[in-house]
Amino acid sequence: MSDASGPFPYKLVATDLDGTLLRPDDTVSARTREALAAITAAGAAHIVVTGRAVPWTRHILDELGYDGLAVCGQGAQVYHAGEHRLLTSVTLDRQLAGLALAKIEAEVGPLLLAASRDGLDGEVLVGPGYRVHEGPLPYVPIKEADDLWSAPLNKVYVQHPTLSDDELAEVASRVAGGLVGVTMAGAGIVELLPLGLSKATGLSLAARRLRMKAADTIAFGDMPNDVPMFAWASYGVAMANAHAELKAVADEVTSSNEEDGIAVVLERLLG
Repeated sequence: MSDASGPFPYKLVATDLDGTLLRPDDTVSARTREALAAITAAGAAHIVVTGRAVPWTRHILDELGYDGLAVCGQGAQVYHAGEHRLLTSVTLDRQLAGLALAKIEAEVGPLLLAASRDGLDGEVLVGPGYRVHEGPLPYVPIKEADDLWSAPLNKVYVQHPTLSDDELAEVASRVAGGLVGVTMAGAGIVELLPLGLSKATGLSLAARRLRMKAADTIAFGDMPNDVPMFAWASYGVAMANAHAELKAVADEVTSSNEEDGIAVVLERLLG
């Protein structure tokens, strides 16, 4: 545990969004809001760490009245929510990404592709056949896969017609892991990232800006893309609905995102 002084043992509370802080309807419960307000009153900071890029995160942060730093795009972006300003941004080497895709496709056949463009207003481009989670998040359909590569990207999303997410992520890591990072962020969301990038790299950058350390941090998450964040933080809490890979490395498993799992832990720590 952290050596932070005071009634709450951590200085930094890092939470994933989807499947963790957000309920299935994309809202945050009153109980969880109150628990986060209580840890802030106790002197800790709350930081959102999400796989979503800034354009898909901003509206949620604004609705929450969140004005601190947020780590977005699997660690690629550190965003100041209060100032609506991008502080850091890492882009994917498009030549390496193309080579990685060629290696994966040589192994498993054609992939379905989407990509997230860099920047505060970066669009998500969706290629033919790529299965999108229908909802409020905007995206731009494209007819030619070549159109994905016309501007700087933070990440490329890959799907396969028959392989499961776990199978696709395993093959991608095995054949292209020396060129790009590979992570699974949710159902149907396998991503190719700049090599070495993870939520942990983005969180460590943001924590440094806040003058906090890994030893000060408790992290909450639900998917394999949260594994590096758990390895970096002092204490990792997986949701009941979490992927088995994350539960295996968690210090604790709490209730689900639908049952205020974050609040359950924070209330206990607040005593």
